[in-house]
Amino acid sequence: MSQSESVSPAAHAVKPFIPPDQHVRELTPRALLLGAILGLFFGASSVYLALKVGMTVSASIPIAVLSITIFRLFGRATILENNIVQTTGSAGESIAAAATFTIPALLIMGYEMQVSLVMLVGLLGGVLGILMMIPMRRGLIVEEHGKLTYPEGTACAEVLIVGERGGTDAKMVFAGFGVGMLYKFLNVGARLWREIPTTALSWFKGGTVSAEISPELLGVGYIIGPRVAGVMAAGGVLSFLVLVPAIQFFGGGLAEPLFPGTKLIRDMDEMEIRNAYLLYIGAGAVAMGGIISVFRALPTIVRSFRAGLKNIQAGAQAAASMVRTERDISPRVVIIGSVLLVLGLWVAPALHLNLVGAIMLLVFGFIFVTVSSRITGEIGSSSNPISGMTVATLLMTCLIFVAIGWTGEGFRATALSVAAVVCVAASNGGTTSQDLKTGFLVGATPWRQQLAITVGAVTSAVVVGYTLLFLNSSYTTIVPRSSTTKIQVQTSAETMEAPDHHTYQVRHVRVQEGDLMPGKYLTDRDGTVRYLVDPGIAGTVTEVDGKKVTKLDAPKARLMSLIIDGILTAKLPWVLVLIGAFIALVLELCGVAALPFAVGVYLPLSTSLSVFVGGMVRWVVDRVVASEKKSLAETESSPGVLFSSGLIAGGALCGLLLAGLAAFHFDDTINLGQAIPFLSEDNAFAVLLFSILAATLYWVGTRPGPRAESPSIGS
Repeated sequence: MSQSESVSPAAHAVKPFIPPDQHVRELTPRALLLGAILGLFFGASSVYLALKVGMTVSASIPIAVLSITIFRLFGRATILENNIVQTTGSAGESIAAAATFTIPALLIMGYEMQVSLVMLVGLLGGVLGILMMIPMRRGLIVEEHGKLTYPEGTACAEVLIVGERGGTDAKMVFAGFGVGMLYKFLNVGARLWREIPTTALSWFKGGTVSAEISPELLGVGYIIGPRVAGVMAAGGVLSFLVLVPAIQFFGGGLAEPLFPGTKLIRDMDEMEIRNAYLLYIGAGAVAMGGIISVFRALPTIVRSFRAGLKNIQAGAQAAASMVRTERDISPRVVIIGSVLLVLGLWVAPALHLNLVGAIMLLVFGFIFVTVSSRITGEIGSSSNPISGMTVATLLMTCLIFVAIGWTGEGFRATALSVAAVVCVAASNGGTTSQDLKTGFLVGATPWRQQLAITVGAVTSAVVVGYTLLFLNSSYTTIVPRSSTTKIQVQTSAETMEAPDHHTYQVRHVRVQEGDLMPGKYLTDRDGTVRYLVDPGIAGTVTEVDGKKVTKLDAPKARLMSLIIDGILTAKLPWVLVLIGAFIALVLELCGVAALPFAVGVYLPLSTSLSVFVGGMVRWVVDRVVASEKKSLAETESSPGVLFSSGLIAGGALCGLLLAGLAAFHFDDTINLGQAIPFLSEDNAFAVLLFSILAATLYWVGTRPGPRAESPSIGS
């Protein structure tokens, strides 16, 4: 067979930047090392962002720009080396997002979150997603070139080609990083101005407007754009300016708590109402959005499943005759590796999986990796509804458990493990498909890219696990807690020292007992409760001894715990869930995406409003520069987008630094705001400084970016 005959017909329509018969440096140690380091960097910041906002943004293009710039300092790298860097590094964001969306639900359900569990889910789920996507590469990337655009992958290819021709640099990323870190440190660390300016609407009972004025939220809003940011803000407005006042108006006269709340409604503030009622409404909205997305994707599932099986069957015979740009990792390695991974997941004690759970993991994993890979090709990674797929997996898993009689708290960890691994696999499968599209356009070798993103998945799983545990322990608070309910003696002999310097037994409540919610408690030997160990992630204690304490909200993890608890313990307030489901249905019928709206419903309004400001800055910038015709690469690597990526990374990593200071109780030593209380507590001063930051982003966004000869992709 000749070389031309060994290339698939669709590939003839594309002239990759590096021809198939040309060999240049590609999978080099320095490219893997830099990619792994940048993956750890963006992975850690993605963990922080996902815990605060419940979403992340694609890191491939910022990593590609950084790679081009860094390698120029040490002599030029080839375009394929830079491609390996962004491929390796992209795994950090995808694994961080998926693991953070799911695993912290254990804390909410009263379990411990062990680093070994997070690493197993990230590592095995990430590699499983890569292996399951490999057989579909020819069908999705090559054969459907021109039909599936893979917007971020195509834009990243253009950025790499522009960089090869002398354009693009990372000055804006570094500038944004410095500004974001400095702003965050002065605001949250030194407390020179209010972190969350808040105003109660005196003319509207129950109405409160607030905004968490952080650089990372501003950057997220700019990158996701005005449409998604506006839909998120609309969800927050519905929650805090419609539903909260309505609940207070209709329930304020009740003489006893209204299920599932445990306090009188008239004694609740807006955040307590949110935790008691609005989260269930948001859960229903996200579940409905996830189900709708699955039904929409059914034809895609069937079509891609058939294509995947066909490629597996044909791949082994064709592999030997393939040219460089057509060679994947061997199908035999894919099949054996997938089976071994599932067996490993089954026998790993930290995951609590049984045989049924392992089988469901394999089935749901392949389905949603397929769906994720194709949806990513249509709408991009940032709009890929991974959380919706995870919710659908969780719902189906829990309903199967109920059908065979596996109910109660003992099966909750199993259901979460299935959903967590599927979430990571689907997320990394979509990211892998974007990377392979980039490689297809620049002329990369597929098996080398697949190996590179596997290396990135392994290294990122480690940092994600330790980052989650670090953040949780840094913000964990131990507060006095008295209860008439005694916790039954447990087999664990774990003890912990309390703030009173006495040692108590550690006991876990996993299903509500009397007035004790699920969680971790310190007790006497007879089970008398003395302290609550409130986690730093999804904790409920916001003030200790008159001092406000930081907690990371973890909205997606809250959603997962609500679904599991509600179905397996039969305590779900279905009326609230159905209200949310029908709200989502109304939105879908009106042509509005329900998932970002649902995120806004269960996020605090303060978070959504700051994201909205970033989206509005992008809206204004896009109109100011509308007269300039820009390619996809120029849009996705524009100064505003790169500066926003820096704001996100700088703000998030400063948050990790401040968490370290809090862990060692040094956070009060840098509190400079107490010297100027007339400014540090003033809403107007805080809003003014945030406005200056937004104006800076606008100024950067309207600047012309580096120019180079425009690439021609796919011709």
